[in-house]
Amino acid sequence: MNDAIKDAVRPLDAGILLGLLPDRPRLLALGEPTHGEDVLLEARNDLLRQLVEQEGYRTVAIESDCMMGLLVDDYVTTGTGSLDDVMAKGFSHGFGASAANRELVRWMRAYNDGRPRTEQLRFAGFDGPLEMTGAASPRQALTALHAYLAARVDAELLCCTPETLDHLLGADDPWSHPDSLRDPARSVGQSTEARQLRLLADDLAALLDTQLPHLVAVSSPDELDRARLYARTATGLLRYHFWLADTSPGRLAQLLGVRATMMAANLLAAAEHGPALAYAHNSHLQRERSSMRLGSMPLKWWSAGSITASHLGPGYAFVATALGTIRHHGVDTPPPDTLEGLLYTLPDDRCTVDPRLLAAILGEQPPAPRTSPWYGYAPLDPAQLGSVDAMVFVKDCPAGAQISQSE
Repeated sequence: MNDAIKDAVRPLDAGILLGLLPDRPRLLALGEPTHGEDVLLEARNDLLRQLVEQEGYRTVAIESDCMMGLLVDDYVTTGTGSLDDVMAKGFSHGFGASAANRELVRWMRAYNDGRPRTEQLRFAGFDGPLEMTGAASPRQALTALHAYLAARVDAELLCCTPETLDHLLGADDPWSHPDSLRDPARSVGQSTEARQLRLLADDLAALLDTQLPHLVAVSSPDELDRARLYARTATGLLRYHFWLADTSPGRLAQLLGVRATMMAANLLAAAEHGPALAYAHNSHLQRERSSMRLGSMPLKWWSAGSITASHLGPGYAFVATALGTIRHHGVDTPPPDTLEGLLYTLPDDRCTVDPRLLAAILGEQPPAPRTSPWYGYAPLDPAQLGSVDAMVFVKDCPAGAQISQSE
C-alpha cells in the first residue's frame, strides 16, 4: 500500500498543485487543520511566492479581522506605518504574533516597493471583526461608510447624520462585552437603538447601489472597494449582534452562519481581483457542511468555503492540509491505519497529494478516521476526499513559539 500511495504524492510546488485542478480557480483556498503552527504558515508563504512569481496571483486573504487588515494592506502597498505596529494592530485572533505572518507582511512590502499600484500585491483579512468572546462595535465600519457617502452624494439622500449614528451607537464597551456569547442578556444587539441602526445601515448600504454610476465616477477603485467592505461589515456585525441577544434554540447555529456569510462575502470580494489565495482553517474553507459539538449540543452550518463555492463554481478550489504530528500538544505519530498514518510513512516533510488518485488507490474501504487527543487539531476526514481538489501534507510541527488558537 505504501508504495502505491507514492504514485499520488508529488513535491510541494505551486505548479504541481495547480496541475491537479480541473480549472484555474479565481480563488485558491488553502486550509490548515490547526492554528498557531508556523511550519504550516511557512508552507503557505512558499506557495504564495510561487503563485505570485509564476502564476500572477496578486491577493492573499487570511482568516483575520477584515477591518484590521486594512492597516496591513496600507503598509504593504504604501509603506504606511511600521512593521511592528502593523503586526500588533493589523491582525485578530493573536495571529500578529506569528513569525511566519510577520515574514509574509515583510516580503509583500519588499515585493511591492517601487512597483506600480496595478502590479502590487494586496492583503485582506476575510473574517469579521469577531473574537471567541464577542464581537466588535459596528462603529468603525458604520461611520466610515457614512463618511464615504457624505463626501460624495447629496446630503438629502443620506438617511441620518453622524450625530444620529453616534447617539444610537453609544459606548463601545457594551457591544463587545466578553460574556455576550454565553449570556444573551449581556448583548445590546436587540435594543431599540440596535434595531434602528440595522435599518440605517441597510439604507446606507443600499445607497451604494443606487448611486453606483456616480460613485464609480468620483471614487478610486480602492475607495469604492473599501466602502463596500464597510457596508457588508456594518450590516453583518449588526446581524451578528442581533443573534447574540437572541434566546431561541437556533441562536448559536445562526451566529456561526452569520460569521460564515461575512467571510464568504469578503472572499468573493477578493476573487473579483483574482486570482487570489485564501488561507484559513480547513473547516472554514471546505465544501462539506461544517459541524461541531458544544457540550451536548450538535451544531451544523454551511461554511464560508461552501457558500463561496456555490457562487464561483469551478472558480473555487479547496486545498486541504493534513498533518502528522504536533507533539507539543500531545498529537503523536498517527496510527498506521489512518490517512495521516499512511502519508506519514513517506520520506518528504512536505508534499502535494492528488486526492482523487489517492482515493482510487485506497479503494472502497477508506482509512479509519483519526481521533485527536487535543481539541485544537482537526484530522482530515477520509470520507471527504471526494470534495477536496488537492491536498498538502506536512509531516511534523516542531515545538516553538505558539500563537492564539482562537477560532
